[in-house]
Amino acid sequence: MAAVPPVCDFGWPAVDATLPGTDGQKHRIFDQAGPNGLVVVFICNHCPYVKASIDRIVRDARDLKAHGIGFVAISSNDAATYPEDSFDKMAEFAREHGFTFPYLHDEDQSVARAYDAVCTPDFFGFNKDLKLQYRGRLDAARTGPATPDMRRDLYEAMVQVAEAGKGPEEQIPSMGCSIKWKDAA
Repeated sequence: MAAVPPVCDFGWPAVDATLPGTDGQKHRIFDQAGPNGLVVVFICNHCPYVKASIDRIVRDARDLKAHGIGFVAISSNDAATYPEDSFDKMAEFAREHGFTFPYLHDEDQSVARAYDAVCTPDFFGFNKDLKLQYRGRLDAARTGPATPDMRRDLYEAMVQVAEAGKGPEEQIPSMGCSIKWKDAA
């Protein structure tokens, strides 16, 4: 079932954590920030929205680096219920798609809860002070292919954040599969 996150809460402070990455290292979220900001995205391996957009996500992460914007991806899905989202499968997914940024495992789901993440993909764009300036979509493609003239919402918003420190007032929320929460038993 598709889920849609809330609109951007401008100025909300990023939350730091140290999580294991698919590269075998532990990574601190704040250490991934560039001099002009940081994108934290919650993704998973099995979601059709992520599968359809992952190559564009990787492209935008690479292109944003040139603007001083860091990037980190986090998977928080319950791998017991969704084995395709296991840590081993995450490492495979990152290799297959040429991730140039850390892909972190939030096994206890505490980071997703701290961010109030809703879906995959769920993008959080922060300025250099790690204050939220963007919580919108990657682009309009959703689960379809992107057209050559399609607006790159995340990329354009984060370039604006890099240059002005503020994101666009008008943002279209991301849409994706709901995060697969563990039972609260």
